[in-house]
Amino acid sequence: MALVRLEHITKTFPGGTVAVRGIDLVAEDREFLVLVGPSGCGKSTVLRMVAGLEAPTSGTIYIGERRVNEVAPKDRNVAMVFQSYALYPHMTVRQNLAFGLKLRKLPREETRGRVDNAASLLGLTPYLDRKPRALSGGQRQRVALGRAIVREPDVFLFDEPLSNLDAALRAQTRTEISNLHRRLNTTMVYVTHDQVEAMTMADRIAVMNDGALMQVARPMDLYHRPANRFVASFIGSPSMNFFDGTIEDGVFHMPGFALALSGRLEKARAHRGAAILGLRPEHISLTNGSPDEAVDGRASAVEPMGNEILLHLDLEAGKAVARLGPERVPEPGASYRLTLHGEHGHLFAKDTGASLL
Repeated sequence: MALVRLEHITKTFPGGTVAVRGIDLVAEDREFLVLVGPSGCGKSTVLRMVAGLEAPTSGTIYIGERRVNEVAPKDRNVAMVFQSYALYPHMTVRQNLAFGLKLRKLPREETRGRVDNAASLLGLTPYLDRKPRALSGGQRQRVALGRAIVREPDVFLFDEPLSNLDAALRAQTRTEISNLHRRLNTTMVYVTHDQVEAMTMADRIAVMNDGALMQVARPMDLYHRPANRFVASFIGSPSMNFFDGTIEDGVFHMPGFALALSGRLEKARAHRGAAILGLRPEHISLTNGSPDEAVDGRASAVEPMGNEILLHLDLEAGKAVARLGPERVPEPGASYRLTLHGEHGHLFAKDTGASLL
């Protein structure tokens, strides 16, 4: 087992494009670390540098205690699972699993034992004599996982391995990979643009944007204590609602709503001037009364989801989404009285986006 440590890693491609900007990051021994962010944020480039498929422009990469900047990919003892299955179509599942071990000239009995163990672990034993064209997408992805497992690496690297699967298979395979991590008890670094994958699988999540690290934390810490507006907007589905306003004399003001900054919001009282209030959809609810926190809104769209209803709203302060229970289905175009539960809100600086809490 081994940790992965990146120190001051920068990657600049020919032509001056900066893909990674001074990353400092550690995947602890036996940890499941997920890199998440929008397309083009640099997360796959980080993974490829750990694998040795790209060289950093500056900085140092360690796997365990070994500096690996100049170590060839085949000598880093890492296994990478790509978005494409990259299976050999003319080989059976058994031959695909064994191919890398044969190249390393492992004894035949050891190769067979590793292949059989991986197939059993992944539920592939009945399919060992099939060729890839006779497998479903989920089964092919499991073969790609098995090819990594048989190598018995120090570190597993996953580059958006579920992107080619449909929604049901993605959910199933997420669970399989999480269970696999618990069984193998090894270090895994996983790249995805899907924050649901990140939240459901990771021990810790590293959120990236424009080549830089925004925040590294446990999933629920990211959700409840985002370091900046970008993290708050990226983590959570639907995204957090944001309202422009100002802070004056310990009160946040926005059109149609004022929020006294007390309790957990008191840290923001020292701020003066423009600010942004963030509210999760579950912190906006329908109300029949007229408390101080209530505002009027018009339903622009209604999305019944079965166990919940997503209500899209036009407020005086801007657009918002509320997450409601299934008991009452609002009518599109109707007006409603709404409670904004500001005590659960987040406050961000208007200029930098940094959290004021």
